[in-house]
Amino acid sequence: MAAQRRVASPSPGSRGLTSSGLRGLCFPQQGPGTMLRKRLRKSAAEAGEPGLDKTPVAGVPAPRRPRPPPERSIYFTGESRPARLGMDFFNQPGIALARALLGQVLVRRLPDGQELRGRVVETEAYLGPEDQAAHSRGGKQTPRNKGMFMCPGTLYVYLIYGMHFCFNISSQGAGACVLLRALEPLEGLAAMRDHRQLRRRRGKALRDRDLCNGPAKLCQALAIDRTFDRRQLADDAALWMEAGAEPPDPGAVVAAARIGVEAAGDWALKPLRFYVRGHACVSVLDREAERRLPGES
Repeated sequence: MAAQRRVASPSPGSRGLTSSGLRGLCFPQQGPGTMLRKRLRKSAAEAGEPGLDKTPVAGVPAPRRPRPPPERSIYFTGESRPARLGMDFFNQPGIALARALLGQVLVRRLPDGQELRGRVVETEAYLGPEDQAAHSRGGKQTPRNKGMFMCPGTLYVYLIYGMHFCFNISSQGAGACVLLRALEPLEGLAAMRDHRQLRRRRGKALRDRDLCNGPAKLCQALAIDRTFDRRQLADDAALWMEAGAEPPDPGAVVAAARIGVEAAGDWALKPLRFYVRGHACVSVLDREAERRLPGES
């Protein structure tokens, strides 16, 4: 849905308006045409007629048709948008941030003003120099991974296999970050599907749950590329995070081994991937980890 822009009205002084003139613009007096239409509506209502005859009356402007309400996402239930998450939210240790991101909403504003939204349902924590699966292992800092060493909330976007992007958010600790692995699409699904189809062979249309169920897929769907690297999620104009309606129940959050880090030795087995149990948009399920949840046998 394209974002509606509000056009600021000129100040009274810019058009030489007095306070009474401004009052006339904001609260125009009722002319004879308006009064006549009201009398006709009242007469029609008293007569039990279904509505006012739309036949034009000589000298009276035809009533305007009401504008249809704008298309709204099912994500919004009120008039105000959810709060944007600031730097204080991202300024926490990697594991805590990876868990806290579950249920939050990632927003991507496209160049044409359309906004795409997806709820985070899967993350992975990378803990910095000691983590043998992290790009910052051993404290190694390069131009490629510099975003991992910047302040919390900084984006680290990198290319894998020479064709896919992955999207990370820096956390507390030098070289620590959180990888976003999967989103539940909420708004702008048609645009997400178009972005994904550009990188796929012709075939069946993608199901909603398959639009963002992987780190490279969500970057494709939201048109996130290397140009976002080192940008600050807390104040960026094209990509930010909003507070979700409510976080998942802690008892429904699965802690499992990360994906694709088998060469990291013991670190490959550490439960640093977190996802919402039972959610259809999770990329990879770990049934053994799910059985370790409280209340499971």
